[in-house]
Order: sequence, then structure tokens, then C-alpha cells
Amino acid sequence: MEPISPLSPLEQALHTARALVLADLVAGEVAEADVVSLVEEAVVQRRWWVEQWPDGVEYVAGLVAQDVQDALLDRYGRWPLCPVCGSGDPHALEVEPELGPDPHWVCHQAGVKVAAVGELGSAGPGGAPSSSGSA
Repeated sequence: MEPISPLSPLEQALHTARALVLADLVAGEVAEADVVSLVEEAVVQRRWWVEQWPDGVEYVAGLVAQDVQDALLDRYGRWPLCPVCGSGDPHALEVEPELGPDPHWVCHQAGVKVAAVGELGSAGPGGAPSSSGSA
């Protein structure tokens, strides 16, 4: 039996991005099969993107999170909902930086970092998509 070769930095980044976004979806109790398929689609698209621009490998987690968020908005509604703001209209968190390392979910209304991508489960309630229109 041949030894298993280590994963390339690209594959490591893609596996990490998948795991982080899935953790956030699980935290929001929205990790249904069709939603997980959206994650897989985003990973496939970002694999191509990083193959074209290898220096972007450290940005993959935030980009996959944004891709899944956009796909969920198109199909289901806003996600993840802000767990910080207790009043007013429900609104989604955004990934910051849009293109950079160490992505976080941020509430622009309250002006706070809520959680790192992959750590929404520690941010409290409110991770489910809303059923109303756009963010």
C-alpha cells in the first residue's frame, strides 16, 4: 500500500473553507442536503479561481462563505441573521474583509465583529436565514 501524500496548500485551504462554512450552517441549523450542495458548488468554483490566482489561497474561506451566503439569499433568504441586534428588522451579517485573510462575520449596524467564519456557534442565537426579501 502506498503512503498517502499530503494535501497541497490549495486542497488544505478548500477543505478548511468547506469545514468552516459547514460549521456555521450547522450552528444556524440550516445544513440541509440542498444547502450543503451549495457549499460544494462554491468550493468547486473557488478551486478554479485559486488555480488561476494561487496567491488568493488564503482568501478562500471568506470567499466560500460569501458565495454560500449569496446562494442562500437567492434561494431561501438572508443568512446568517445577526444575533447581536435584538430589535429592528432582521438583517444578515457580512463577511469582512471581502477579500482578505482571517474572515469574520460582522454586523455593520452595530459595528461589531460577531464571530470568525466557522465560529458562529459561539456567537449565540440567530443563525437561520430569514424568509423575507433581500438584506
